[in-house]
Amino acid sequence: MILCDRLTKVYNGIPAVDDLCLEIPAGEVFGLLGPNGAGKSTTILMLVGLIRPTSGACSIGGIEVAAHPIEVKRKIGYMPEDVGFYADRTAAENLDYAARFYGLSEAERKRRVGDLLALVGLDGVGTTVGGYSKGMRQRLGLARALVNDPEVVILDEPTANLDPRGVLDYRRIVRDLAGRGTTVLVSSHILSEVSKVCTSVGILARGRLIASGDREVLSRAAMQDRVTIDVETGTPMPRFASPEILSAEFSQDACSARIVAESDISTLIAKTLYAEGILLRRLAVEKPDMEDILLSYYTEGTA
Repeated sequence: MILCDRLTKVYNGIPAVDDLCLEIPAGEVFGLLGPNGAGKSTTILMLVGLIRPTSGACSIGGIEVAAHPIEVKRKIGYMPEDVGFYADRTAAENLDYAARFYGLSEAERKRRVGDLLALVGLDGVGTTVGGYSKGMRQRLGLARALVNDPEVVILDEPTANLDPRGVLDYRRIVRDLAGRGTTVLVSSHILSEVSKVCTSVGILARGRLIASGDREVLSRAAMQDRVTIDVETGTPMPRFASPEILSAEFSQDACSARIVAESDISTLIAKTLYAEGILLRRLAVEKPDMEDILLSYYTEGTA
């Protein structure tokens, strides 16, 4: 659905995005992660047709953005990091104005605007947007990104000004969109937020993609030289002999241990305990959560 083919943007001889190759299939919730200045916003601006690439190309739904920007805009919804509205109009009036650009009839606009305001928790708010808090404006920005019922939704730092309730609502909305087959691209520098909503991730550092994939792919690559295994037994266990063990910490009674190895040796541990006649109570290979995985790449890419 979203394709970047050697996408590059250079400013004053310095690449903000450098030879980016990326493919996001339909229905994916993809997180574009990286520190400030990594090239996330520049990538998004090229994807939505607001700036042209120096070289390479990007396309959405098979349509090249630079060649057909208006056609692409009909297919996408976009929420920038800094959301702007007409301050002297209400939320409903702002959304109705945006909906007119997509050729919706008056009846369709009224229905769509009402549904979206309810979705983001702004139904019944009759004040003009000039009196809104940052969080309320962020909610309205999400509603505006959905006004044309887009095939692709692109969100730049979507939780920046949201309170905890707003964040939960945002996560729910993104999951509902994905459940309907909508492709969602979320750009953020917040590790925890990306890990909560995204099914796959691309990590940018200094304009280059340093890692991409789902949790399992990233986990295998990031933790391929280190596996942590927790062991609990009914009676004291022996010290395990394996050249793959990097470290082993045993409890004082030797009935529990935390073993770090170069690969998964849990089968060897189970066989050793069985041969020794020791009751195995628990044997667990610890998998890092998504935030741990992302942090390992994040640290590597910014070092």
